[in-house]
Amino acid sequence: MLYTQEASKLVVKGDLPAGSVTWQSPSNIALIKYWGKHGDQLPNNPSLSLTLKNAYTQSTLIYAPRDAPTGGVAMSFLFDGQPMPAFQERIEQYLNRLTPIFPFIEQYQLDIRSRNSFPHSSGIASSASAMSALALCLCSMEHELFNTLEENNSFRRKASHVARLGSGSACRSIYSKAALWGKTGLVENSSDEYAVPMGEGIRITLDDFRDAILIISSRPKATSSSLGHQMMDTHPFAAARYEAARKNLLHLIEALRKGDLDHMAMICEHEALSLHALLISSQPDILLLQPNTIKVIQLVREFRRTTGNPVFFSIDAGPNLHLLYPGSAAEEVENFVTGVLAEYCEEGAWINDGVGPGPVQL
Repeated sequence: MLYTQEASKLVVKGDLPAGSVTWQSPSNIALIKYWGKHGDQLPNNPSLSLTLKNAYTQSTLIYAPRDAPTGGVAMSFLFDGQPMPAFQERIEQYLNRLTPIFPFIEQYQLDIRSRNSFPHSSGIASSASAMSALALCLCSMEHELFNTLEENNSFRRKASHVARLGSGSACRSIYSKAALWGKTGLVENSSDEYAVPMGEGIRITLDDFRDAILIISSRPKATSSSLGHQMMDTHPFAAARYEAARKNLLHLIEALRKGDLDHMAMICEHEALSLHALLISSQPDILLLQPNTIKVIQLVREFRRTTGNPVFFSIDAGPNLHLLYPGSAAEEVENFVTGVLAEYCEEGAWINDGVGPGPVQL
């Protein structure tokens, strides 16, 4: 595992200082999907995502010396000011896994306070924003205690690596605009261990690229993404899927570099529907799309055909739909959302989001 050798030096000697750190980290929407993994949260195919702006997790890590450390991590967790036992258990397991990388956390009581700007566990990559925010907090804590991560690239790479161990897609939320995770000859310095930024060399203007997140349902999913990933181990179409994802990545990178929105739209919609085809054909099957999801897809395609607007959709492992479009089409598309599509959203709810600058320390 990366960073374990240097981590052997990360134990506080003498008096233990207390402190706190807060990071706000965004969700992301994968255009090329990550679905299927091996080893310790390593992807079976590369994925590429856009980093969002208004769908985020804000997490505060408060650390104070433990009176008598006895091994293992001591922690508490509140979400929106309330205990969340299931979340706390997952985070406690995650932190205990990280002690080879951050051995100093066993010397502290860790109190984590977290909130979301969007519904959690509903297929909008809330684990990506949550785990990336926590990973950033841990890297900031390390830097404050040991002054080890002064260089920004080193800080981000370690945060991406650590976030990946909590949730694979979280490693991509560390970077602004767009990020790629997974080793591929198409992108220099790409790795299965962490994500790399993809903002350079893209002719499509991502600074003003929009994402209307249509909340078809805010209810937590009946089947977790973790279980869905496990099902890929025995999925009859797994090998074909990984090969298709690699080819789609090649074509998407070409489209981004050429500024070809039409080709980008075709690839992204195909990827979204392919993900749900895998879910539906799993054993047992996982059906996350809802009738209103299908209706919205049909309406979006008809709107694109009749208006010529370069608007297209993506969907993660849930029923909610990301409507993607350039800023130049914003007025007409958003009128379409409020005037037509909102009828099919839960209580008319949608998030006016877009490509963002990445995480920020508060």
